[in-house]
Amino acid sequence: MSTRFDYYKACPEATETMLKLEEFVKSNGLDAKLYELIKLRSSQINGCSYCIDSHTRDLKKLGETDQRLYLLSVWREVPFYTEKECAVLALTEAVTLIADAGVPDEVYEQVRKEFDERQFMVLLMAINTINSWNRIGIATRLLPNRK
Repeated sequence: MSTRFDYYKACPEATETMLKLEEFVKSNGLDAKLYELIKLRSSQINGCSYCIDSHTRDLKKLGETDQRLYLLSVWREVPFYTEKECAVLALTEAVTLIADAGVPDEVYEQVRKEFDERQFMVLLMAINTINSWNRIGIATRLLPNRK
């Protein structure tokens, strides 16, 4: 299996637009580790191998433990994530799988206990951005680098 084409070469303007969304999220105070957890969880759900590899490595660089990385896909079943992280992971899953049930009121309320309306919008932009990257990566068959 090989990558279908280089998306950046094909349309650099689209990639630059995506990078502006990344910069928006980063410049609005979202904790780097929390942002990477969003990226990894969405990528797991969407099945983007490149992004799973990339964001796992990024989380390791930020000091994330192997145990929390291994158990992220079952975060509800273990006591290793904070209430804030659980709220964000619940929102990440709801937005990533939005066609299934929308964003349930209980998820909205859980997130609002931890974040104000502006921060909620920043979280939505973070989740939407990684979902877009996942779709680009999957559609172009972007593969992880062998290390």
